[in-house]
Amino acid sequence: MENSKVRKIELLSPAGDLQRCKMAIRYGADAVYLGGRSFSLRSRASNFTNEDIAEACRYAKEYGARIHVTVNMIPHEEDLPGLEEYLKALEAMGVTAIIAASPAVIQCAKRVAPKLEVHLSTQMSVTNSDAAKFLKETLGIDRVVLARECSMPEVKKITSMLDVETEAFIHGGMCVNYSGRCTLSNRMTLRDANRGGCAQSCRWNYELFDGDTSVSNERLFTMGSKDLFAAKHIADLIKAGVSSLKIEGRMKTEYYVSAVVSAYRNLIDDLYEHDLQLSEERLLEHQKEIMRAENREVWDGFYDNPDAVHSIIYNNDSNANVSQEFLAKVVSYNREEGTCVIETRNPFVLEEVEVLSPHKEGRTFKIEWMKTGDGEMLERSKTPMVELMIPIPFEVEKEDIIRRAR
Repeated sequence: MENSKVRKIELLSPAGDLQRCKMAIRYGADAVYLGGRSFSLRSRASNFTNEDIAEACRYAKEYGARIHVTVNMIPHEEDLPGLEEYLKALEAMGVTAIIAASPAVIQCAKRVAPKLEVHLSTQMSVTNSDAAKFLKETLGIDRVVLARECSMPEVKKITSMLDVETEAFIHGGMCVNYSGRCTLSNRMTLRDANRGGCAQSCRWNYELFDGDTSVSNERLFTMGSKDLFAAKHIADLIKAGVSSLKIEGRMKTEYYVSAVVSAYRNLIDDLYEHDLQLSEERLLEHQKEIMRAENREVWDGFYDNPDAVHSIIYNNDSNANVSQEFLAKVVSYNREEGTCVIETRNPFVLEEVEVLSPHKEGRTFKIEWMKTGDGEMLERSKTPMVELMIPIPFEVEKEDIIRRAR
């Protein structure tokens, strides 16, 4: 391998609520980042109460995982009261790290909650080693979350020149601007993107005018970026000595988090088992698995595309069709009867389905029958969040996912 820093890399998952946090850990995340009710971006995410964060820390400890909390808003003067108490509380709960973008927050954490690691948010847009060194020396940060705009040579150089960990994004939403440094939302909706209120205005559809004349020709314009999909770069990021691979998506669904984490977990483990060398065919299998949960156009980021002309969604629909792969979740399993109770999500019929279980290859079977708790036999499930019983030819566990087979 190319770099002496090579070690088992951290897979870092997002979570918008406690249930998604637990699913991410169960499906293979080494760490989960989440936002509290205060001092965090993504105000539209469910976000965690202090009690939720404490429970997440307890659950993570059982699996040997870690909890990182975003304290990444750019605070104005009126936002600072209560910060010290909040950071002390996070430390007492067993949070491993905070992710911060403000020097005021970072210095406060180092002073009042020294057991917390401080990870420098991607909002600081670190794209060179000099900036990273300066921030390390002046603020004492423990990890730099690299800007999404870094190329692979830049990632390698920055990581090799630092005595601090680096973290790189591998999947999920991309900001059309340098991350967090956009005021479209502020100007159009009075929602501050840097204080938790981004309305993702770049993804809206716009009519273009030349003076008073529309030139859109019934084709509206959007400037939103395609989602990041950097599966083919994982081996190079590991070789570069990056400490953590980050999936974006605290607004994403339970199924998205579980499926994407599971697929990247399997890819990373497969790479380590084969000295970071996979055949193109095997890598393609992993890529297809990751993409099963994606519903937007994707590209592989700035890692080998510094100009990235093709990274913007130029059509008049910045979102693809909503995925209906997630059919149900296992509530309980009866080994003696060979049946399980499931909680439904999207509609399905008596068809072939696949079970997604942590750390296992997908297993398929055909649903031969299904019935309600009252014993009514059904040929089609069309109502979400109801419990049904189905036969199953192999053992499953509570909260395993049942999705459409491919």
